[in-house]
This record gives sequence, C-alpha cells and structure tokens, in this order.
Amino acid sequence: MSTSTAAPQGRWAGLSAQAHIDTPLGAALLVASDRGLAGLWFDGQAHHPLAPTSADEATASDGGWPERFDLPEAPSHPMLAPAMAQLEEYWRGERKQFELALDLRGTPFQQAVWRQLLAIGCGATSTYGRVAAHIGKAAAVRAVGAAVGRNPVSVIVPCHRVVGGNGDLTGYAGGLDRKRALLTLEGVALGQAGLAATGKTTAQIALDLTSMPIAPARAGAPRSAA
Repeated sequence: MSTSTAAPQGRWAGLSAQAHIDTPLGAALLVASDRGLAGLWFDGQAHHPLAPTSADEATASDGGWPERFDLPEAPSHPMLAPAMAQLEEYWRGERKQFELALDLRGTPFQQAVWRQLLAIGCGATSTYGRVAAHIGKAAAVRAVGAAVGRNPVSVIVPCHRVVGGNGDLTGYAGGLDRKRALLTLEGVALGQAGLAATGKTTAQIALDLTSMPIAPARAGAPRSAA
C-alpha cells in the first residue's frame, strides 16, 4: 500500500527534506530548508500543515489524508540531523538550550512573537500578556495567543512555556498532556490545577516521559535559544 504525499505549497514551498521520528511524546514530523529547521509537529496537533481543512473534508475521496510531504526522507540532512541529536539530549534532560539554524515562516507579527518565545529560558515560563508587552504590542494579547498556537517548531521554539496570566496552563496545539510533560521535564513546578486533567503527580508525569524509549526515525537563519 503506497503512502500518500502532499507537495509543499504556500509558506512551505522550498523545503528540502523531512524526517519522521518517534519521541517520548509521540510521533513527530520535522522539515527543513537549506536555511534551517522549518517545522516540528507532533502527529495530530492543531495547525499541522498536513491536517485536513474544511475544504479538504468536502472533497475527500478515500477518507485518507497525506502522511508526509512530497520530500526526501533524509534524517542525515545537515539541518535535520543536529535537530534530532539535540532533541534526544533534551529528552534525556541533558540539554537546556538548542543551538540550531531556524527557518521560521510566518507573518512579521508571528515571527516577532516566535523570536520572543526563544527568549524564555528552560525552567521558566511567561504569559501571553508579557510576550505581547515585550514585542511592543501590549494590547494584542489575543493575537499573540493565536501566533503562539501557530508556532511551527514545537519544543525548540518553546511555546509550551507560555501560560495564562493566572498561571493556568491554558491551551497548547500539541495537547495539554504534552505541555505538562514538557514543563515537568524542564523542572517547572506545576500547580494542582495543572495536574487535575491527568490525575497524575508531577513525579509520575516526569517518570512517564523519561522512561519512554526514543525510537529512530520511522521509514527517522536565526539561532534558537530555548
């Protein structure tokens, strides 16, 4: 049975390679151009570039959606290989800061928000309001939230470190369980409200994350300061 593919279009035009990997938080897709890492999405997360749109749903013929871009599967690509290696170090708790070339594709406003996310250090959190203030758009909290949700490079551009003004985890395109796990791995003390949805303690979430094996790939600009 052949795998369905989709040609990169729009902002994703010009990509040069992809890699499908398994992580402690589920399968993920990485894509890169010759300029840098352009995307990291968990399977099923919101705003995944291969997710169906409402128009797609109306015209679907076989009920299936593209599983990958029409790109070489190239985990040894010079922009993908270091990303995969540094992610493995991060999952083991050995890396606090990523050192990768990034090719962040979005509007000028989105890119300003994503650059500000890179300034939130490992083990720290910020709020949508503080991010808005830092980019000089204090009144644009809702727009900042939308840009955070559309961050194309999960984990490495740390949108999971943005929480609500009252400390609530609020949303996360990859799902709140992943957000809890990422913050726990980074040493952020989650309040009881953050644990309520899973019923697990912080220690249990950390154990779940760090005890899961990291599998090899299935088949596989600005500098980040995560």
